[in-house]
Amino acid sequence: MVSGTPVRMGALALLWGSGFLWIKVALAGLTPVQITLARCVLGAAALLVLAFCTSQRVPRGRSAWLHLGVAAFFCNVAPFTLYALGERTVDSGVAGVLAATNPLWTAAIGFVLRSDRARLGGVLLGFAGTLLIFAPWRHGAVDGWGALALLGAAASQAVGFVYMARYLVGKSTATIALAASQLALAAGLSALALPLGGLTPVQAAPSVLIAVTVLGTCGTGVSFYLNYRIIADEGATTAATVGYLVPVVSVALGAAFLGEHVSPRLLAGMAVVLAGVALTRQSRRSVLSQSRGVSLKSHGVDDSCF
Repeated sequence: MVSGTPVRMGALALLWGSGFLWIKVALAGLTPVQITLARCVLGAAALLVLAFCTSQRVPRGRSAWLHLGVAAFFCNVAPFTLYALGERTVDSGVAGVLAATNPLWTAAIGFVLRSDRARLGGVLLGFAGTLLIFAPWRHGAVDGWGALALLGAAASQAVGFVYMARYLVGKSTATIALAASQLALAAGLSALALPLGGLTPVQAAPSVLIAVTVLGTCGTGVSFYLNYRIIADEGATTAATVGYLVPVVSVALGAAFLGEHVSPRLLAGMAVVLAGVALTRQSRRSVLSQSRGVSLKSHGVDDSCF
């Protein structure tokens, strides 16, 4: 493994996993739309500076920007907003676990589009773990609407990754500039959504400002950079393993800093979800070893949550 990669992987897992903690803190003074706008603006600014320092140019041409707009909606605006909406009623630790279903949604899309039966077992196992977390048979289980919003966010990002793999990744534009452009468009789309709950007065407590600043610059901007560096150095398969650590980090931080309860059922559900994700990846590697067909990973897209 390339020197420095383990450190970057650990940092990326911490950034992604802690994102749900920062969202929960930011909700004390900002609406979901305001959080989405702030993290897109700050993330885009961080990446644009990085792109400028590395002499990377943003894409040109109407077609590229139209594709970026679609990707920005499904991969950034919609999921960022839904994550914040879900965390209004769901603990940050549970949010991180449900966000880990992202690869399962990607696998499900692949099954529908390509009849990829090799990964169906992992998809079903993962969603069984999600059902265990929901526990609809128990009174006072995970809030239904909030959990559905979190699952919708993970599914939206899966759609966005599939779209990016087909229309954006592997083109002539450098990755950092591409990600910066996408986040800049996401900021613009988020601004258009301000009338839908974004015009509420901001409660600018120091904790809220710190949370949204860290979420935007580090959890959104820097994490993009680290993800692409790992892909460039070690490949997308190594980068994808970070996704296994995200729910562990989110649950641990939620319990340590927000006093969130960690039940045996949540731990069991998390284990089943991650087992399902692992099975889909294992099935995927088996299929790819027998075929030279194009996949998301071969295009350099990591379908784990960020």
